[in-house]
Amino acid sequence: MVTPVLIVGAGPVGATLALELARHGVRSVVADRAATPSAHPKMDFINARSMELFKRLGVVGEIRDRGVGPDHDFTFQWSRTFAEPPVTTWSYPSVAGVRERIEQTNDGTSPAEPYQRIAGSILEDVLRARLRAHPLVELRAGWRLTELEGTEGAFVDPDGGRHRVAARYVVGCDGANSTVRALTGIPLHTDGPTANHCDVYFTSSDPELRRHGRYFLAVLGGGLTLVSRDERDTWTAAFPLPPGAETATDPVGTLTERLGLPITVDKVINVAYWQGRLAVAEKYRSGNVFLAGDAAHQFYPTGGHGANTGLGDSFDLGWKLAARLAGWAGETLLDSYEAERRPVALFNREMCFNLLEVWRRFPVLVGAGASREQLAGFLAQDAYQIDNLGIHCGYRYAGSPVVWPERGDPPPWEWQRIVPSTWPGGRAPSMLLADGTPLFDRLGTGFTLVDTSGAGLGAELAADAADWGLPVTYLPLDDDQVRKVWERDLVLVRPDQHVAWRGDSRPPDWSAVVATVSGGSPFHERE
Repeated sequence: MVTPVLIVGAGPVGATLALELARHGVRSVVADRAATPSAHPKMDFINARSMELFKRLGVVGEIRDRGVGPDHDFTFQWSRTFAEPPVTTWSYPSVAGVRERIEQTNDGTSPAEPYQRIAGSILEDVLRARLRAHPLVELRAGWRLTELEGTEGAFVDPDGGRHRVAARYVVGCDGANSTVRALTGIPLHTDGPTANHCDVYFTSSDPELRRHGRYFLAVLGGGLTLVSRDERDTWTAAFPLPPGAETATDPVGTLTERLGLPITVDKVINVAYWQGRLAVAEKYRSGNVFLAGDAAHQFYPTGGHGANTGLGDSFDLGWKLAARLAGWAGETLLDSYEAERRPVALFNREMCFNLLEVWRRFPVLVGAGASREQLAGFLAQDAYQIDNLGIHCGYRYAGSPVVWPERGDPPPWEWQRIVPSTWPGGRAPSMLLADGTPLFDRLGTGFTLVDTSGAGLGAELAADAADWGLPVTYLPLDDDQVRKVWERDLVLVRPDQHVAWRGDSRPPDWSAVVATVSGGSPFHERE
């Protein structure tokens, strides 16, 4: 039996891909070498864009229930040593604060969902449970990939048994040391510093850890980053290792030394080692084998780019694979995955590097004897970095082969805010309708033609597109505010909430538009 999609890796990226495929009615097999979710928290932040997309999968409620509570601000403390007050503090509103802003502003500048702090291990547990419960997903935990011939993989199970799985498509979501990437021979290009690090995952109720108040991250001049995992007693301390070192002789002792203050560690849950690097794969596809997540790109954990870029990969690739398997999409739609997502990774790599340099220079300045005033002034220049909504929500798929191009100059891009626009390729603006319903909740599973003309201009367009095989929901809206922000009477929105086309009337080449956004002519029979 040939499975439609074989996913190697059941971390957040692979699990999300499987759930997105299932949302479109596609079966998948998900194989992961780990029998259980990771014991290490890894990521700790889901950005607003990822939460918008997770809402479509129906998992937002559980993620928020198991994540950090909504009333905790997103705060960074920068200190020379924990024995003295912070040099400065960067702060961003809590989830509750962001939600209040969403409810008070309806101009497209806000996301549909606030961000969420949650340990990656908990997110993985949430998503794996969904995989096990879904009838269209077969989770094979503890299976290790050993060979890949085309789209047929050979696996070894936990008991040493050997299995072969044949698939139409294979997606490598198997992390930084991806076996899929290695077996397909896709090169990984590194740009920037590479360094080994140690993470100490521990519990401590020592009040000294809160002597300067609550925070999400504390960055210490001794070369330590302390992360509050649950705003209670669970922490991660991360520090770089000396050049050439791969392990730390005394991780807890190093933690205390670099903290600059003795603390009581109640329990060491785990010690993990990882290599920080800024790398992007040369390509995302080899035949019918694709890469996503850390298999395709790797970042330092600064700025929240790593896992969130990977989650964006899953949502982009998921609907496209489903479309191709359903027969209504052409091969160009699959080609567009790399054309759209690789530039996002390249941009996010540089944004990550931007904040990483602040992280790297701060302890150097402390070691050089810079005064508190100098350090505060230095950090003040980069305080904007914590408010990076535009990075997470403002990317556009410029030049995508499946986005109908538009003449003229696109709207500006801003770091700290969403610039609302329906310029093709960008994320459609999130709005609340007059009855309080989020507009995104009204979008269909496939394409959606949003019509704010008040004259039903899009009804015939939607009917023609459906006749040509495009799965499309027709959504007429009598809402002046939406019409104002969405800029055009007619906006064709893709399954991932990005704009495929827009206009104020029927274009003379509507069939060409439909052919473009579906990755091939709507008039020929597709595989």
